[in-house]
Amino acid sequence: MKKILVTGGLGFIGSHTVVELQKNGYNVVIIDNLSNSTLSVLDNITSITGTKPEFHNIDLHNKKAVQSFFKQNNINGIIHFAAYKAVGESMDNPLAYYENNLGSLVYLLQEMKEHKIDHFIFSSSCMAYGTPEKLPITEKTPTNKAASVYANTKQIGEEIIQDSCKAYNKNAIALRYFNPIGAHESAKIGELPNGVPQNLVPFITQTAAGIREQLLVFGNDYDTIDGTAIRDYIHVVDLANAHIVALERLFNKKNKANFELFNIGTGKGSTVLEVIEAFEKATGKTLNYKITERRSGDIQEIYADPTLANNELKWKPEKSLEQALFDAWQWQKKQS
Repeated sequence: MKKILVTGGLGFIGSHTVVELQKNGYNVVIIDNLSNSTLSVLDNITSITGTKPEFHNIDLHNKKAVQSFFKQNNINGIIHFAAYKAVGESMDNPLAYYENNLGSLVYLLQEMKEHKIDHFIFSSSCMAYGTPEKLPITEKTPTNKAASVYANTKQIGEEIIQDSCKAYNKNAIALRYFNPIGAHESAKIGELPNGVPQNLVPFITQTAAGIREQLLVFGNDYDTIDGTAIRDYIHVVDLANAHIVALERLFNKKNKANFELFNIGTGKGSTVLEVIEAFEKATGKTLNYKITERRSGDIQEIYADPTLANNELKWKPEKSLEQALFDAWQWQKKQS
């Protein structure tokens, strides 16, 4: 059994990827500092898969702790999720984002080099494209200036990985994914942000559950069909499976370059108001929402052309927007 390190493995996307890795026969070890997750997720993963992953509470920008971990563990591949990810917060506190997101990445890549680990999957973001001039976005879309500090850490992170792969003959795939939503069908793991949610769907589900008095829609003066921003929403389980096929591409030496980049999305954009309508249809719940000002760092519209991932990775999303919203609601109800 290959041993895969999943950093941020108790987070939203990380926990779902751990489940899919275990289902596919991998031995998983998780590093997470619990800054935006809870230890209970470990038990919930175990409840789903029947196997408890090995867990280490390590802060990845503690270089000595990272070095100690790799000296004691024989790792075959790394999937790197651990990062700060709130757009607004990144604009308010840029140095914390640069230190955490880039410092931890450098330390991981140093240990890959030291311990001869050849396979790395990077959790990137469609925000790394900046504000696109043309849609849908392909992997050949020019990369414009990042609209937020968070997005810039993804742009710079990809450059660091690409330079490392070239210099040290390593293999990496960056998955630029769009907007992950939903939850595991068991409702045992899902998105549970600390404080006021920064992402749309947990804000929706918390409003429906009465935790939030009102859903805020940031801007209705965009040049879109209903004035609200457009995103490409993908079910988190579909996204998790993209990491498995990317990892297997590296293990099976099917990659065509040391560093590869794939868009992971559905290819369909939905406005905020369309998502609200789909949630109400999927769940029978009526949402209390109000329009407010645009949010700093947000862009008007972005959605993927996932053709390259479809053809090269043989990956396609299987779950609909309504299914993702229904699953997110089932998860939310279990938290109340």
